[in-house]
Amino acid sequence: MSSGRILVTGATGQLGSLIVKHLVTRVPAAQVIAGGRKSEKAPQGVEFRLLDYDQPATIDAALKGVSRVVLVSGNEVGKRVLQHRAVIDAAERAGVRLLAYTSILQANVNPMQLAIEHRGTEQVLATSTLQYILLRNGWYSENFTGSAQLAIQFGVLRSASRDGRISSAPRNDYAEGAAALILRDDHRRGHSYELAGSTSFNKREFAELLSRRSGKRVEVQDMTEAEYAAALIQAGLPDAFAKVLADSDARAGEGWLFDDSRTLENAIGRPTVPLEETLALALPG
Repeated sequence: MSSGRILVTGATGQLGSLIVKHLVTRVPAAQVIAGGRKSEKAPQGVEFRLLDYDQPATIDAALKGVSRVVLVSGNEVGKRVLQHRAVIDAAERAGVRLLAYTSILQANVNPMQLAIEHRGTEQVLATSTLQYILLRNGWYSENFTGSAQLAIQFGVLRSASRDGRISSAPRNDYAEGAAALILRDDHRRGHSYELAGSTSFNKREFAELLSRRSGKRVEVQDMTEAEYAAALIQAGLPDAFAKVLADSDARAGEGWLFDDSRTLENAIGRPTVPLEETLALALPG
């Protein structure tokens, strides 16, 4: 690639900070810019620029002299399409040569509630003049560490996904994939990279893994989507969030979190870290 500078938005968050970490192993740190709202959380060793999705002036300033952008999707549900549009519009004004957006698996057809705003952002990109690619990420393995602890404690893993397979990978692997792909020059405009784990599992296999890991029997409790949402609400989750999680789990049962293309593996040059290793780090002992 050229010596142009690369901006990572959301770089004070979990995924964005990891993308920065991987970029500086591939290009000089002087080429990398971390954009975010909280300077106290900025990655060390690279330039930090204030970038607030809700303040367009900060976006224009952050994009000055930038040739490539990794647009890490925001976390404010209901606001994300407008926030992302602000970055996309500013990237057009700045003459950005390549923008990579972190989306979700099969966003164009995925029926998950979480896919709606990703699909909306992809549509904004399609009507822009930008050269862009879509990094359609699957589930993070870290999404399962919290439920793993509860399942071991109570001996029950609640599930609305039946035998649906989930191709998860650690957040770090997705970040490495984003760093590798933003540096390439051979992309076709609008190409979607379906990024997911090299291996997959269903909830019964997950429960068996937890049983082996803990030495305690963990059983799967199959539930309907509505029952699962009610159980999450009873456990203290806000209603809206519980319903989104239940929807995601039920759609996983229909195969929407499964992908066996090994696109992420090919991008990073190795198989992704399996769920068992992520759990071993999160559940020592």
